[in-house]
Amino acid sequence: MSFQSALIKWYQKNKRDLPFRETKDAYKIWLSEIILQQTRVEQGLPYYYKFTEQYPDVYSLAAASEGEVLKLWQGLGYYSRGRNLLATAREVAEKYDGVFPKQYSELIKLKGIGPYTAAAIASFVFNQPVFVVDGNVNRVLARMFEVKQAVNSTEGKKILEQIANECGDRKRPALYNYAMMELGALVCTPANPACHQCPLQPYCMAYAHQTQKSFPVKEQKKKIKQRWFYYLMLKHDDKIYIQQRRENDIWKNLYEFPLIETKEKISDKQLQKELKEIGIRDYTISKTYSHQLTHRKIEAHFIVSVLKRKLKKAEEEKLYKVTIKEFQKKYAHPRLIEKFLTDYLKSNQ
Repeated sequence: MSFQSALIKWYQKNKRDLPFRETKDAYKIWLSEIILQQTRVEQGLPYYYKFTEQYPDVYSLAAASEGEVLKLWQGLGYYSRGRNLLATAREVAEKYDGVFPKQYSELIKLKGIGPYTAAAIASFVFNQPVFVVDGNVNRVLARMFEVKQAVNSTEGKKILEQIANECGDRKRPALYNYAMMELGALVCTPANPACHQCPLQPYCMAYAHQTQKSFPVKEQKKKIKQRWFYYLMLKHDDKIYIQQRRENDIWKNLYEFPLIETKEKISDKQLQKELKEIGIRDYTISKTYSHQLTHRKIEAHFIVSVLKRKLKKAEEEKLYKVTIKEFQKKYAHPRLIEKFLTDYLKSNQ
């Protein structure tokens, strides 16, 4: 039996029951792939259900506003995926009459669709012999062939793509791709792989040499950049002031409280001086809220102040005045802020 047949046989017996595996609808498969990029299935599945319920086809998604899409996306992180999702839906609706192109070469031209997603759609929907290379597949192949190049290097990626294309089952590409991804997710895991359960054990060089922990090789990650946020929750007439992030930075187009960002943590005295300069004297300050992003760590404090009069420059500074309930329900905002609001509302019940 070939390793491809052993793999597919294992998959058919052990696969998880996931809704997007039971369809050939390109829209739903594309949606699931975008949602599950850098996201665990358990976390992403509720979002898949929410999106398919609210936007059952590409036309309904294309007609949505960016604010509506980002609000539904809230909590998933990597918000550029949500923005690209909408851009792709509009392009497919307008340029392709709502039908995703069949060819890999056309799919990869769509905004937000890279080699992996294009290969997934081409194989899962149209059964084309194009082979996916995601984190799970990288790990399986790196161990099977003891790939010494870093999987996150240009050279390593090229080698793994070549191996994937040479090893893929050209007659059953959809089944093979699903099986490789599932094996990486369930058996060939990053830590403590369950080699005793692996159908590819007889073909795996790392297992033969007991070098599983040495693969995949990875280049050192970029240094984490520390950022300090001091959010101003300014209350007036039972409403709060919010603003939209416009810079080409994290959380672009999401909403937040007015913000003071500093290059380093500042003392209580320095903070008091900063706030005094903008007319805030009476306030309470929250505990530290830490938030980890891929290459950034944010340490945030929330300064709550009740204003005696409305802000004169609110309109000029493009601040919106809303209730907390409206903010939570209608405006997409970072999870960091939602964590604070949850604590704040509990303590003020």
